[in-house]
Amino acid sequence: MNAKILSRSAVAVAVAVALSAGYVAGHKDIPAPQVISPAQAAAMMPAEAAAKTGIPDFSGLVETYGPAVVNISAKHVVKQTAQRGGSSQLPIDPSDPFYQFFKHFYGGVPGMGGDGSGGSGGADRPSEGLGSGFIVSSDGYILTNAHVVDGANVVTVKLTDKREYRAKVVGADKQSDVAVLKIDAKNLPTVKIGDPNGSKVGQWVVAIGSPYGFDNTVTSGIISAKSRALPNENYTPFIQTDVPVNPGNSGGPLFNLQGEVIGINSMIYSQTGGFQGLSFAIPINEAIKVKDALVKTGHVDRGRLGVTVQAMNQTLANSFGMKTPQGALVSSVEAGGPAAKAGLQPGDVITALDGVPVTDSTSLPSQVAGLTPGSSAKVQVWRDKGSKDLNVKIGALSDTKVASAGGANGDGGAAAQDTRLGVAVRPLTPEEKEDSSLSRGLIVQQASGAAASAGIQAGDVILAVNGQPVTSVQQLKSMVAHAGDSLALLIQRDDAQIFVPVDLG
Repeated sequence: MNAKILSRSAVAVAVAVALSAGYVAGHKDIPAPQVISPAQAAAMMPAEAAAKTGIPDFSGLVETYGPAVVNISAKHVVKQTAQRGGSSQLPIDPSDPFYQFFKHFYGGVPGMGGDGSGGSGGADRPSEGLGSGFIVSSDGYILTNAHVVDGANVVTVKLTDKREYRAKVVGADKQSDVAVLKIDAKNLPTVKIGDPNGSKVGQWVVAIGSPYGFDNTVTSGIISAKSRALPNENYTPFIQTDVPVNPGNSGGPLFNLQGEVIGINSMIYSQTGGFQGLSFAIPINEAIKVKDALVKTGHVDRGRLGVTVQAMNQTLANSFGMKTPQGALVSSVEAGGPAAKAGLQPGDVITALDGVPVTDSTSLPSQVAGLTPGSSAKVQVWRDKGSKDLNVKIGALSDTKVASAGGANGDGGAAAQDTRLGVAVRPLTPEEKEDSSLSRGLIVQQASGAAASAGIQAGDVILAVNGQPVTSVQQLKSMVAHAGDSLALLIQRDDAQIFVPVDLG
């Protein structure tokens, strides 16, 4: 099988060369590709090689910056569970498609043994995790992932020339998954830091790391997407690539064609534990901010707004009088938080923060996190079919969320049916208000038609229509009657609030 694949590849190359030669021969104004010797190619960065030959050659990049990539061994003491399986310790349900986000490359899914069994017995045992990193200063500062060294008792760094050093963990920030190490050495090789904002989807990128312990393994691919939001990762706009990354690559650098580091390889999406075409890197500009803070103070300060936001779509945009779906829709505001004190309310669409556009709900958390706690910021919101500016004093993030990406007054009387919306509702009883801590709202008893199609169900509490609070059944009927072809219902379900777009057409 392998022989057939290699043979067909060789034939394809021969045909391509023949066609290329014929094309050039027939068009004298098109210069033939330059012949580059291996020595010349090795001295070039991939971008230069591609410009001269049409094919990127990564050998120069690897030769120049490969020595700055290190192998990291982190020894841990692992507490064993008394039962096999470890399902109670898993971070998410095994049926969830994101169950296989292997953030901890050295140990599989948290709560399970290396073989996925969950281990047995209750005694502690040592384990050794493998990861990668890269030197960012000649005096020994190294960047890697926080999960690579999390809980490690001893961290050892090995260079390409086989030198080994005991490393000190200067600091680790779990929220960004960035850690800084320091080794006692001088005149070390370093990488060159680039600007990921200048990279484009479709461009070539290269990873160097230690997959499964194989030191300084080089793999390549392209940028598949930028500013990718991942589950439970509120603060990092990941770079998605199709570069083959496996357990052990975690913490290694992602290079562009100019030989600059634009990211730290951090995660893969996999249903098997191995590479399946989806890998994610932390943008290096975000990592450098964290590194500078850890070196200077040992911790990272992040801003906090105190809102829960959700994505906009065209139906929601129509409901709020916006031409296009943009910004982050506020579905709930933390009582007494910075946003509440500034006057933000559910139904506001945050369109800009300190003059920087908020493109969608996934970009807002990282923008808020980058603000200095205690500083003042201008929040631009869309409210009542117009733009409004609010000044907010940014809070400090502890263990609460910066701006969570999600995605609960009445009068007495019997249930009433709104046929256009398709709901039977009634006011909350005094007991229900007390139990739910709500001062208003209409509880849904039945849902059909447009409401059912939108996902409204019995037990939901309708709080607002198009951002306007609902206090009575008659008010809801009037709002629905005067709505256009769509509206947005703010509902509370269990302990969460969310806007639900409803198509009335």
